[in-house]
Amino acid sequence: MKNKSAILALIFCVVLVAADRAGKLLAVRFLQPVGTAPLIPGFINLTYVENTGVSFGLFVGGRWVFVIVSLVVMGVIVYLYRKISRERRLLRFSTLLILSGAFGNMIDRLLHGFVVDFFCFEFINFPVFNVADCLIVVGTIMFAAILIFSKKSWTK
Repeated sequence: MKNKSAILALIFCVVLVAADRAGKLLAVRFLQPVGTAPLIPGFINLTYVENTGVSFGLFVGGRWVFVIVSLVVMGVIVYLYRKISRERRLLRFSTLLILSGAFGNMIDRLLHGFVVDFFCFEFINFPVFNVADCLIVVGTIMFAAILIFSKKSWTK
């Protein structure tokens, strides 16, 4: 049963990373030549950006520092995932979201030296982001909320 859980977690992460990669490849193929295209007019555009920083364009530069930090964070996430009780499914799920997002962005940094971002809110001034950024943010918010508001122990 333990191996089945690990295999399912791995498959889940692979699917999320593949979704992130697909979005980025489509952005390179179709958005890079045009720059911007409306997705929902007046609300969200698809805008091609090469981000040399971390999530949402923060801390520009430092490619290898970000790769090393990503590897450390992913190691910590895997360690936490293994320590979290199997009954705490949402908490484990949140760690897989963070892990998948970190891995997706790290692939870009290793291959290109930058991360491809493409979602752009038109109605507010917000940095352009990608699927991996969404996974990291949603996973982190879930993880924090569960730890803050749950009275149950999260470890085995």
